[in-house]
Amino acid sequence: MRKPILNKYPVNILIEQRWSPRAFDEKPIDKERVNSMLEAARWAPSAFNEQPWRFIVGLKGDETYKKILGSLVEWNQKWAGKAPMLVVNLAKKTFTLNGKQNVMFKYDLGQAVAFMSLEAMNHGIYAHQMSGFDPVKAAAELHIPDDYQAASVTAFGYYGNAEDLPEDMYKSEIEQRERRPLNETVFFGDFGE
Repeated sequence: MRKPILNKYPVNILIEQRWSPRAFDEKPIDKERVNSMLEAARWAPSAFNEQPWRFIVGLKGDETYKKILGSLVEWNQKWAGKAPMLVVNLAKKTFTLNGKQNVMFKYDLGQAVAFMSLEAMNHGIYAHQMSGFDPVKAAAELHIPDDYQAASVTAFGYYGNAEDLPEDMYKSEIEQRERRPLNETVFFGDFGE
């Protein structure tokens, strides 16, 4: 399903097509596409080229998938269990070279996840990023070291049927996408001007 955007200026077609559905088809994502998505994340920029991101990938049916799904809040478990791939997005909080705190680790992780999401869209695969999960449970279940922080989980998959969603989710699935206008978020001068 395409959800057109109402933009004033042209943008890359992958950005136009990208949105965060909850209706996923259970069709598996082939290994080559999975690897292309992860390769795209690998090429994201990062502070001092630290590349602090790490990804724990669960494919439907494996133990990792079950652990990731179990870390999601109940609301997200209702729909994310149809997605064929769940990924915990995490990053190293300190620099490898000197052990100092890396204040950019989440920013850098976000760029890597964005690259992965756009590459997914390039293959007709949708991504839905979630903050609704228990990072402490995920860390314990997946043996994430203390120097890393799980920041989000992403569900990946081909688009399914919105009518298969619980009734309370169906409406948001079919609504028009909205974004704030540029004049609310961009300033050519002081903040707010």
